[in-house]
Amino acid sequence: MTRTASPRKAQPAKVSAPRKVDTTRTAILEAAKRMLREQGYSGLSTRDVALAAGVPLSQIHYHFGSKQGLVAAMFEYQNAQLLGRQREMYADPSMSISEQWERACDYLDDDLKSGYVRTLMELWAAGWSDPEVARLVRESIGGWMELLTSVARKAEDRFGSLAPFSAEDISALVGAAFIGAEAFLLLDSESKRIPVRRALRRIGVAIRKLEKAHS
Repeated sequence: MTRTASPRKAQPAKVSAPRKVDTTRTAILEAAKRMLREQGYSGLSTRDVALAAGVPLSQIHYHFGSKQGLVAAMFEYQNAQLLGRQREMYADPSMSISEQWERACDYLDDDLKSGYVRTLMELWAAGWSDPEVARLVRESIGGWMELLTSVARKAEDRFGSLAPFSAEDISALVGAAFIGAEAFLLLDSESKRIPVRRALRRIGVAIRKLEKAHS
């Protein structure tokens, strides 16, 4: 008589190594983002980040190598999230250019609250003496400027030539306007004499008038 094999108990699914790596890496990056917001670049400690992420300090060295490597990865991680948000907005066919400008102004305040602007400005300053940090900031800003140039080209298609300005000129001016606004707002320098937010919003009003003239 043949014995019937007893059914095996279902084994709990094991988390694959790559997923564990991704989870640990993301936890560290999120912790670094919080620590940078609270302590700034100069006060950032890999030990504090490890504690906040709930991982051994060795995991930071394993995934990122050093404090600089961690900060670089965190900034790229956060910048990719924000750039993805911008791309999604500018690709939305239901929004006019003036509405997109208004949303970009909203994002400015969001980014100030999240601590991203402070991180960007601190890394910008650190880049004056650290070529690797400078490269990181240039690349992150470069991706945003390319996106702005593509939006300026769409504006040319919509309104016709913006001469004497090229799409690249428009991108440079818009980028400088927002980065300058961030610098003023981060230092709490907005006032009646320096109406940063109002000035940016009024550019949206001017775009809206241009849209109506071409409707």
